[in-house]
Amino acid sequence: HVLQRAGVATLWRDNQSGCKGVCDGLPVEDLHARTDAGLCDGKRCHDGILLAGLDEAIRRHQGDQVIVLHMLGNHGPNYFERYPPAFKVYQPVCETSDLGRCTRAQIVNAYDNALRYTDHVLAGAIDQLAGLKDYDTALLYVSDHGESLGEKGLYLHGMPYAIAPREQLEVPMVAWFSGGWRASTGLDDACLRRQTGAPHSHDELFHTVLGLTDVKTALYQPDHDIFLTCRGGR
Repeated sequence: HVLQRAGVATLWRDNQSGCKGVCDGLPVEDLHARTDAGLCDGKRCHDGILLAGLDEAIRRHQGDQVIVLHMLGNHGPNYFERYPPAFKVYQPVCETSDLGRCTRAQIVNAYDNALRYTDHVLAGAIDQLAGLKDYDTALLYVSDHGESLGEKGLYLHGMPYAIAPREQLEVPMVAWFSGGWRASTGLDDACLRRQTGAPHSHDELFHTVLGLTDVKTALYQPDHDIFLTCRGGR
């Protein structure tokens, strides 16, 4: 909402069952109930649906813009439904929502297949962005939470933060920047590489996005901007 108010065209593309109020008042494309062959089964769509029509969505606007891809991701317990058959690499897999009927190895295999598919979707998004030679493009991905897969007898997520295990708290983040983006913002590659593996917090996401989009607001806290020290002249 801050970006939209600042003149950065903002679009929310959703492959879950809504945004729980987060995208209220913003342009939204609800994709989870589409029927695209190979991506949807009439009940849900795989996350690859978020890349369908992405190029057209981007080219509707010539100025600055941010597109949110709200992924279904690896939400359990139906990990086996989160990827197409071609990504059923690790077997045997748990193919029921009743995890008590599966071995831990079967549950982990289903989760890892879903993880491979998430990686595939992110790679596809980067390929599309890299092909937009007339745009300076970037991608920032972060999971909202992790999943317990039997460690200490726990499964799924949602434990109270104070007692939640690291498997539910520590999540991946991926950042990719086109050459044009790095050049226009003075992003230093060596500095970015030094950031790899450094611990950060979800609390920093808001301020990092404001910094990347160069939006000026009193809400911005530079000490929470992950890439601030890697941008030239900042």
